[in-house]
Formats: sequence, C-alpha cells, structure tokens
Amino acid sequence: MTARELRVGVVALLAADQWPGTEPGQLVRMVRTVEDLGFDSLWANDSLIGPRIEALTFLAAAAAVAERVTLGTAALLPALRRPVQAAQALASLDRLAQGRLVVAVGAGFPGVSEAEYAVSEVSWRRRSRRLDETVALWRQLWAGAGPRSFHGDTIILTDIPAGITPFNPGGPPVWLAGDTPRARARAGSAYDGWLPYPPTPSGFAAGLGDVRAAAELAGRPAGAVTPALFVTVLVTDSPDGGRAELDRFTTATYGFPLAAVESLQAFAAGSAEVVAAKLASYVEAGVRHLVCRIGVLTQDAFQVQLRRLRDVKERLEESSHAYP
Repeated sequence: MTARELRVGVVALLAADQWPGTEPGQLVRMVRTVEDLGFDSLWANDSLIGPRIEALTFLAAAAAVAERVTLGTAALLPALRRPVQAAQALASLDRLAQGRLVVAVGAGFPGVSEAEYAVSEVSWRRRSRRLDETVALWRQLWAGAGPRSFHGDTIILTDIPAGITPFNPGGPPVWLAGDTPRARARAGSAYDGWLPYPPTPSGFAAGLGDVRAAAELAGRPAGAVTPALFVTVLVTDSPDGGRAELDRFTTATYGFPLAAVESLQAFAAGSAEVVAAKLASYVEAGVRHLVCRIGVLTQDAFQVQLRRLRDVKERLEESSHAYP
C-alpha cells in the first residue's frame, strides 16, 4: 500500500463548552489549520445530547473555506431529520464541497439515543431498518430521475417534489457506522464504507472479513466498501501514557471512565512513536481511512494535538511501504 492510499482525518470539536468565550471565526480558522497541516479529511459528529454546533451547519461553513480536504459526518443520525429535507441538505452540502462529502450514518446508541428519537418524533423500534430505508430514499432522490414515491416498511411517501441533485451523479458516498454482525452484513451489501471503532486490530480484521464476504454475496466488486476506523487519539509524553487525560475525556463525554470505554472503543495514546505503531497495526488489519477523534476537551489542547498528530501521520506515511 502506498501513502496515497492511506487517509488520515480529524474530528472537529463542536461542543458548546469547548468554545467558551471564542468568536465564531475561530471555527473557520480551525478548518484552515487542519487543511494546512496536511490532513486528508475533517469530520463532524451529530447529537442532540449536550449543546453543540450542528454538524451540517458546521460542514457548510467548512466547505466555504476548505479547498482540498474531504468533509464528513462521523456519524450523522438521520432519524433526527426528516428524510426528504435531509436529502436536500446533503445534496446542497455536497455541491458546496464540490463533491468532497462523505456521509457516515448510524442508528444511535441504546441508553443514550432514545431521547433523541423521542424529540425527533421517530420510533426507536426498527431503527436500523429505518436507517437503511432513509439511505435508499436519499439515493433515489439524488439520482434525480427516479420515481417520485417511496414505499418501504418504515417510510412511505408519495408525490415527492423534485430536489437539487448532488455535485457528482449518485451523490456522496454513504458509510455505515456500526459493528454488530447485522451491521457488517448491511455495510457489505449496501453501503460505500464501514466506520466501526473495535478496540483491537484483530477485531477490525475479523469484521472486515464479514463486510467483504457480504459484499461478495451481494455481487459487489472488490473494494466497493471503504474500510475506515473511528479512533480516539492522544499524543503525549506523559509518564502514564495519557491515561489520566483520556479518563477525563471519556468521563466528560460519556459519563464513564476510560477503563470502561476502552473495552468497547479504539484508542491510541502515548508518544508519537507509540501512537503511530498502534494505528499502523490497524492499517495492517485493513484500515484505509483513519478518522481520529482527539481526546481533549479544549481548543488550546486541540491545536497542540493537531500538530502532534501530523507527526504521527508522517510516520505512518514513511512506513506505508510495509503495509499489505
């Protein structure tokens, strides 16, 4: 694998308490910094839990200043939006980004997302089926010449008005963020990418095998599904390898300590060499796009980490000839 085939992106800090006393223009400057430092992509997360800058609004602002990087959602919760309106918003955003949009989607988390579904007036039941049908509807609308009705199990619409089409025919790639056996099968059969966060490279490799088997069963070509990884990173020379800082991050983000969260999610922390080695082990397991959430809670710390993560990216690129 060449360095060109490995892509490294970062997730923006968008929570309101991460921007105390700052001017909105700093968000735009952050976009420019990410691009200037050589990262390949910039991502926005999506939630109604905790005040935050809305994901698509942020990406629209980013599209106005970014010239090169891919812009993405990691991950969008389509259930929080009406499906036809969401198709219009994403097609518009894809045009603003000149075709550099990736839409990773998810169905939410038990114990957390039920409240988001309730205020969005969407049933929590059959959420995965609704997600798949929403994506199918988007693709139908993005094609621009399909039927003006949609009849699914969870979405039934007639007389759908014509809307704007995306920058590229067929619309932006849609990735699935999920790692259950059923999610792997759905990613392989119907999605353009797979964005899980398994805590071990071996777990990723096993899941990717399932995704590729499902793609083959569906008659899709090899390489139809982009293998990506959502990973929390922290580059530090702290004697504890950053565990205390990550513990503060997971407690603030999830309400759980690091020891609980790291059993479920991918983390890479420590010196630049250690972080690069951990990420390289995932690349060797098949990852081709690293979506890196930086494990800090303030903009000042985020800016420092961006530059340290750039060093990690350069280490990965230097060793990329060793990847299969």
